[in-house]
Amino acid sequence: MTKGAGLEEIEELYRSRYRYFVQVARAVVGDEASAHDAVQDGFSQAIRKRGSFRADGPLEAWVWRAILNSALSVRRRSGVFGPFELAPEPATSDPRSEDEEIRAWIAALPERQRLAVFLRHYADLDYRAIAAALGVEVGTVSATLNAAHAALRHSISTPEEVSP
Repeated sequence: MTKGAGLEEIEELYRSRYRYFVQVARAVVGDEASAHDAVQDGFSQAIRKRGSFRADGPLEAWVWRAILNSALSVRRRSGVFGPFELAPEPATSDPRSEDEEIRAWIAALPERQRLAVFLRHYADLDYRAIAAALGVEVGTVSATLNAAHAALRHSISTPEEVSP
């Protein structure tokens, strides 16, 4: 396999998957503007370091790793260490919708589980790509997603107590 990544390939990823990158970065950093900044920084890093891409996994996973590192760095610099939050979909008009409750359940997951869920269900990456993006083994992705899904099932089946 050829080492390094071409500018054209990175540009195509940028054009075709930008909104997914921003959506996941937004969940990590907490606001739209910082999410765009994190994605721009992640792509900038990917372009600068494209010669180090070893092609032992998908290019997209390698770019995801750069973007996640950038988003986590923005998050650390901001001093915000609360749970990640998913931005509501633009089409959502009712702020008390079921989607809000689901976002809250996902936000309550531990960091690695949240990132794996974001990458699987919001970025639509396969287990191998998620493993490359997170720097873990494929089996770890499987176990992490299994634990996240179990926690979400528990959250769904356990109604929250409502105070009067």
